[in-house]
Amino acid sequence: MKSLLTIVIFLTICCTAQSQEILNLNRCLEIGLEQNFDIRIVRNDQQIANNNYTIGNAGYLPTLDLNAGYSGTINNTTQKTADGESIKDNGVHNQVLDAGINLNWTVFDGFNIQSNYKRLREMKDTGELNTRVAIENFIAQLAAEYYNYVQQNIRLENLKYAVKLSKERVRIVESRYQIGAGSRMELQQAKVDFNSDSSKLIKQYEVLFVARTNLNQMMAIRDVEQQVMVSDTLISYDALFAKEDLWDKTLAGNTYLLLSQRQKNISVLDLKIAQKDNYPYVRLNAGYGYTQNFYGAGNYDWQKNLGFNYGITVGFNLFDGFNKNRRQKNAKLDIKKRELEYEQLQLSVKTDFANMWMAYQNNIELSNLEKENLETAYDNYEIAMERYKLGELSGLELREAQNSLLEAEERLVQAQYNTKLCEISLMQISGQALSYMD
Repeated sequence: MKSLLTIVIFLTICCTAQSQEILNLNRCLEIGLEQNFDIRIVRNDQQIANNNYTIGNAGYLPTLDLNAGYSGTINNTTQKTADGESIKDNGVHNQVLDAGINLNWTVFDGFNIQSNYKRLREMKDTGELNTRVAIENFIAQLAAEYYNYVQQNIRLENLKYAVKLSKERVRIVESRYQIGAGSRMELQQAKVDFNSDSSKLIKQYEVLFVARTNLNQMMAIRDVEQQVMVSDTLISYDALFAKEDLWDKTLAGNTYLLLSQRQKNISVLDLKIAQKDNYPYVRLNAGYGYTQNFYGAGNYDWQKNLGFNYGITVGFNLFDGFNKNRRQKNAKLDIKKRELEYEQLQLSVKTDFANMWMAYQNNIELSNLEKENLETAYDNYEIAMERYKLGELSGLELREAQNSLLEAEERLVQAQYNTKLCEISLMQISGQALSYMD
């Protein structure tokens, strides 16, 4: 019975492991972009801008109204004829019933309609760029969180290995102590070091738990404590970036620079809209309606009218209190402001790029150096352990070699993670963050 229960538990664990999806960065991004609340909100804003981009909203199309109404008056009237006779009527009830369809169309408004349509297109493109900014920021943040989770898993394995080494040391010392070849003090010190490493391992489980919940939160997974299995066990990075090529892509594809350019384009169109008052306007109107009047006095009881009406209006503003000039001056100043903001932003982007590139190169060198250090520290520990087993090395010296190995592992994973963050930042600033979706 006990064997059967063991088999059932084993099969359950295996089935659970098989059903758990193993995620890579691409899959995490797919889940996050589909479910993340911030991304869904900004996409709604973009859809509003898309909906606003129509010729009707710009003013190209006429308006057509259908209306109907009823009104009446009740009056006391006095009329005097040419021969001096007075006619009085009290409580005269006149009524009007009307219905009609009316068309109004602004044919020309000083190029305001054309400029407004172009402005709506710029707003649509701006909305798409704002969505792209949000997506790029999200990709960069999620990628950093993903590789932080990978980093914490690597640290966990390193600490497990450290505990294993400390446990082996305790075993060796206990064996020596039992045959009288070792001291109690050495055994106690070995146990203290073992407990110290175990304590670090326990704390690392907590750090890993926080990294997992943060990753689940970014993917908008309701159960933030849900287990996450990632396919990456190492942090790899692209060490072959070319600075000039990356800078050219930054100038051409940086989303914030593109947004700034769109803002300038909108300001130019705002100036054209403000200049509409420099031109006349032409408006057409037409209608078809029915009117029936009911008279409470006079020679007629009622009168019907059914017919078509039309008209054209041409106008030009001669003076509006100098507001036209004020609006145009302000629009020109706004264009100048946008140009200055673009230059300022370009300088800021150049500074950020230079700093990121320097950090990227330095961290690549540090990663290469720490790889060599780790190999040396591992060899050094192997030699120290052999000498320790032979009794040629003290426990303190072995512990020092073990700490050097653990520190080398820690420095390497930190350098690799920092290099990956620099890579992500360079991809984002050059407008290539979406490539992580490939």
